[in-house]
Amino acid sequence: MKPDAKLVLLLAYSLLFWQAIAHKTSAANTPRPNIVLVMADDLGWGQTGYYGHPILKTPNLDAMAARGLRLDRFYAAGPVCSPTRASVLTGRTHNRTGVLSHGYALHLQERSLASAMQAAGYATSHFGKWHLNGVRGPGVPVLASDPYHPGRFGFDHWLTVTNFFDMNPIMSRMGEFEEFHGDSSEIIVEEALKHISQSVREGRPFFTVIWYGSPHSPWEAFRYDQIAGETDRSAHHHGEIVAMDRSIGALREGLREFGVEHDTLVWFCSDNGGLPGVGHDSVGGLRGNKGSIWEGGIRVPAIIEWPARVRHRVTSFPASTMDIFPTLIDLLQLPDELMLPQHDGISLRRLLGNDVNDVRDNERDSEEQRRDKPIPFYYQRKAALIDNDLKIVQEKVGSGKYLLFDLKEDKTESHDLFASRPDAAKRLAIQLEQMIASIEASQRGADYAEEKVTREGPHGRSWTDIPEYQAFLDEWSKRPEYAGQIRKKRRAASKSHTNPASD
Repeated sequence: MKPDAKLVLLLAYSLLFWQAIAHKTSAANTPRPNIVLVMADDLGWGQTGYYGHPILKTPNLDAMAARGLRLDRFYAAGPVCSPTRASVLTGRTHNRTGVLSHGYALHLQERSLASAMQAAGYATSHFGKWHLNGVRGPGVPVLASDPYHPGRFGFDHWLTVTNFFDMNPIMSRMGEFEEFHGDSSEIIVEEALKHISQSVREGRPFFTVIWYGSPHSPWEAFRYDQIAGETDRSAHHHGEIVAMDRSIGALREGLREFGVEHDTLVWFCSDNGGLPGVGHDSVGGLRGNKGSIWEGGIRVPAIIEWPARVRHRVTSFPASTMDIFPTLIDLLQLPDELMLPQHDGISLRRLLGNDVNDVRDNERDSEEQRRDKPIPFYYQRKAALIDNDLKIVQEKVGSGKYLLFDLKEDKTESHDLFASRPDAAKRLAIQLEQMIASIEASQRGADYAEEKVTREGPHGRSWTDIPEYQAFLDEWSKRPEYAGQIRKKRRAASKSHTNPASD
């Protein structure tokens, strides 16, 4: 997108915003909290101290959970990373947005949460993993010339890598490469706090996105973060979580030091379910892991902390990363037009109460009643809908075969009720097929003004094949996170050179 085109897009968002605000007499009383969205990478539903993990201690997440709203049935929109990130920025299931799986680029025609916040006068910033630009492989600094960098989607400031990143990362600050030393989680929180402090000094509300690279593999943790007695693999994996938790403590402390903790909404979650083979159960006894649409692949820990408005409680109300955008639109009374009309999330404003004294002592599930829109999942020809306690699953789209589970009674999804609950089974099967048809229409561009996708991809590129990175291959071949991929590229190039017929 050319600079003038970006300016036109921003002006269009601003016009939508102010036109709608002019017609909202209550806008003057709208709360204007700062917003910080924090997302872990591959943290499973069971990998927190407050859920009773057998070895992990997460005192800072525990403190958030003890003070804020703990969402015990919160879902990543996809079972892998890029899809969920797309859902946060759009309020839509990822398949509508061009992000079918990891390493797919987000359509430039999408309306972004960051752009909406930018139009509303917020300072917008992104720190950490991006993975919405169609690039695969270990995270490298995002190019200034990348047509899908965070600035294209409404972030004023960004310090970003393409994918997962670990110790001593090289990152891109608005296209300029910088090398850092230390744990990646602590680095991006420290950098985010610097930017937040600038917004505080300027008296400007901030919208800050912090997307960790931990605890995604490859794992590398400081020795003092490793848990004694663990195997090397488990010790490094869990050590990354320990460091990430400590960085959350630094974030909360920084907000207190700046005097903005009270009026800042911090929303923490993970991007997908936990991993197998990490020494201890990562998903808290749920079925499946990352990559599956079973609960272990999509249910993730989540907490909303906002001292000005949210008092501590625990809810089992089903919610999703697709709900973040609609919730913020509702909270801030921004115009609905800042989202595409076809979105899949709902506002969770009713979960938060009107102020900190508005919530009764007991869990409000009976007050909140039922979710009025099912949560959709569609990944690699597998589909599911969660309608409050019921979940329908189709393991192969188009097969005509379905499974039905009552998640309240059967959290391990062990007992198929499709035959014994015919009324619910029929209703949800129809809704599932309607959802699939709707998503397939979106993929053809039905949701956009142009009624087509005007630019697609490229998807699934390795950064080693992108010309702008070629000059760094020799230097980066000495770095452990890149060495394997660079060797693989060079072997393939050598084989092609010695065997021209393979071309």
